[in-house]
Amino acid sequence: MSLFDLPYWLAVSFLFVLGAIVGSFLNVCIHRIQQPPGLVAALKGLWHPPSRCPRCRTDIAWHDNIPLISWIFLRGRCRHCRMWISARYPAVELLNALLFVLIYWMEVPPDWPPSVASSCLYAADGPQAVPGLGGMSAVTFLHVRYFYHLVLIEALLVASFIDLDRREIPDASTLPAMAVGLLAALLVGRVHIVPAWSQNSNLVFSFTRLIRPDVRIDQFNDVPAWFSTYPHLHGLLVSAAGLVVAGGLTWLVRLIGFWVLRREAMGFGDVILMALIGSFLGWQASVLAFFVAPALALVLLPVQMFFDRGRYIPYGPYLSGAALLVMLAWQPIWNGAGPWAGASRVFALGPMLPLVFGVMLVLFVVTLMLVQIVKRLFGLRESPQEFIMEWTGADQNHYLAGENADPAFGRWRREQWPGQASGQGRRHFDQWRSGTNGNARPTGR
Repeated sequence: MSLFDLPYWLAVSFLFVLGAIVGSFLNVCIHRIQQPPGLVAALKGLWHPPSRCPRCRTDIAWHDNIPLISWIFLRGRCRHCRMWISARYPAVELLNALLFVLIYWMEVPPDWPPSVASSCLYAADGPQAVPGLGGMSAVTFLHVRYFYHLVLIEALLVASFIDLDRREIPDASTLPAMAVGLLAALLVGRVHIVPAWSQNSNLVFSFTRLIRPDVRIDQFNDVPAWFSTYPHLHGLLVSAAGLVVAGGLTWLVRLIGFWVLRREAMGFGDVILMALIGSFLGWQASVLAFFVAPALALVLLPVQMFFDRGRYIPYGPYLSGAALLVMLAWQPIWNGAGPWAGASRVFALGPMLPLVFGVMLVLFVVTLMLVQIVKRLFGLRESPQEFIMEWTGADQNHYLAGENADPAFGRWRREQWPGQASGQGRRHFDQWRSGTNGNARPTGR
């Protein structure tokens, strides 16, 4: 048994239906949230006006707006004007429903009572150890953290589809969820994955003795004691540190890419998106997601370019996908053995950790410079050539055949004051074309 003491299959079915319903609202968010109106105006636009057909402007009835089912029964068309309804609407609803089930399956194990150690986000120094679950049971803790992460997943889904459509990530798709991440981390204090700081005391002792030989091993703690004394402040610290580190790292890479490549490598929306991920997952998991995203892009980019060959590649979906992969594979990544796993050993280096990141940053800059040098040696352009607008003969023919060149062509009938045509020197031409006498007004077709 699981959610609300229900059979697991019943809990999963409930979450599937709930995910489809929320996915219907996500379609509204994807369609209506835009950058120019601003944050407040964009959020207000989610509720008004009600959903309607873009062709016949008829409000969509509630029975025609049931997730998944209505689109199937209507055969993908509007009930009134029979306009085609995009299949992406039910696809988003289905995807969101499956994500609700998948994340629940991974974070809340099907055994009863669910064990924290069986969750995909288990870490030895997780909330059950630092600061401790307090008055919450393991069942309550797993469900609270599950719904906490659902807020992140929904925001990532909206931001990713908007980025795919318009090559931008509006603030209205990220900032409200970021505020929820910070506030919930403060109020609950136990929704993080790992503490804000943990270190291997033996490594720190060996490193410190090189500078001060008189130090003792008992002077070091793997985790600061106040994390357990003040759990709510620690929860806020985890979220704030993740926001600053993830957003700052992305912003720094963006600046370095612009400095070396002489063009924008990442948009500022990607910076805010990574800050959002960090506010929910903490700085350790978000840093891992940042380095997983390029590998994910290398795998999926050929598929994307097959459908979309635009010049600018939206990077938000890859950051979002990397965050989801890190969440689902956290146990083998953090606690696993082997050369490509056990990330906890890297993040436990303590004072040596900034040195490691500094070396990696220098290697990143050197790599970008080497790529630019190789391009110069082979005579390749260092950056794509800017597209220059040019008015061609085909553009002129298209303009003359359109509605702007001749107001009497291709338009609905309208009444026009004859003095306007006389002032523009075309009254006699309009009379000749429409076959009217000198006293008649020219009309459209």
